[in-house]
Amino acid sequence: MTVSTAPSPKSTAQKPFTIAICGGGIGGLALAIGLLHQGVPVHVYEAAHAFAEIGAGVGFGPNSIRAMSLIDPAIRKGFEKRATHNAYPEKERTFFDFRHGMDGPHGKAGAFITEVKAKTGTLATVHRAHFLDELVKLVPGECASFGKRVEDVEEVEGGVRLTFHDGSTAEASAVVGCDGIKSRVRRILLGDENRTAHAQFTGKYAYRGLIPMDKAVGALGDELARNSQMYLGYHGHLLTFPIEKGETMNVVAFKTKKDGKWEDEKWVLPMKQEDMNEDFKDWGAQVKSILSLMEKPDLWALFDALPAPTYTHGRICLLGDSAHASTPHQGAGAGMALEDAYILSNLLGAIHQSSHIQSAFEAYDAIRRPRSQKLVTTSREAGEICDFEGVGTGDDGVAVKAELDQRWEWIWQEDLPGELEEARKVLGAGVKL
Repeated sequence: MTVSTAPSPKSTAQKPFTIAICGGGIGGLALAIGLLHQGVPVHVYEAAHAFAEIGAGVGFGPNSIRAMSLIDPAIRKGFEKRATHNAYPEKERTFFDFRHGMDGPHGKAGAFITEVKAKTGTLATVHRAHFLDELVKLVPGECASFGKRVEDVEEVEGGVRLTFHDGSTAEASAVVGCDGIKSRVRRILLGDENRTAHAQFTGKYAYRGLIPMDKAVGALGDELARNSQMYLGYHGHLLTFPIEKGETMNVVAFKTKKDGKWEDEKWVLPMKQEDMNEDFKDWGAQVKSILSLMEKPDLWALFDALPAPTYTHGRICLLGDSAHASTPHQGAGAGMALEDAYILSNLLGAIHQSSHIQSAFEAYDAIRRPRSQKLVTTSREAGEICDFEGVGTGDDGVAVKAELDQRWEWIWQEDLPGELEEARKVLGAGVKL
């Protein structure tokens, strides 16, 4: 993905400070757009030679979609151009239909468990790369540099100096690490010796792949193929949802690793068909049919972040996965990054001098860290529930249904303007706004 040739956005008077963003994924670009919207000069340093996202489909709940509009309505507009919804109108607010994926004492393979729906708002999915394309259009080309993998950040008079892998340096008033689950900025902020600076293996891995929708419909029928489904079983589960305007089915099949360890230095590996078949040999016909049709699947180890004691120190701050990487079991990780971007861009837009950046970072940390770290915990729990490993639920279909039915509302119904108001109060206690 190349940088945008769009002109710089017309905004309020420019702030007398600059923000460096390390990482040009969804979170980093959303923050950049939000800062430009607030009149804050910004520059994105991306390690790769072009903006790019790995993985295919990603889901966004009502909170995430509201955050897009709150950061900049152009983000929401671009998202809607690319977004895919469940095909059936009555499934517009449905997260997933949960079903048994294998025969067991509480249900046969394919048997319905529950439908989890948002009370208000809509849910949608998108191909990560396509959404990133829309975000790139909103970031002027002069605001990005590529091949810039950050190696060090040091505080200097009036700001920070970044040193990159290629030996070059750059200076800014402050830096925000948006460099993902393997974040270098996080290790710099917390210290390499701090165990919370490093991601941890969650004991689960996943096979990810795509299926042309016509093949999926042929195998599963129209309703199951074109609307999001999740198949639960012992020590694993499989989910499907439509992407690319319904032309493609996105598939993720999760499995618990028996020894709980991941020793390969790579977290994404080529998939061996025989391994996947062995992992799901006891599952039902629908699951086996889906797995047989997956194209170009990879195996992904699932890591998440230990709870950091802070997301900020001095002129350094963390956002998105670099702050609170979570498993995908609640479909909310990317949405949390958008929420972060909304709060942080507005706090930095509220101050008027460089010396107040640290106070803005601290207000962001105070408001965002509890909510985002809660997601890391509850997302792990959701994975255990879907794998019939949950404490108090096990393979009891009634208990699983009761737990699933109430698990997402705290994420989806967040009052984001109210959250910003609380953050402004924290900031205003120490800074005149």
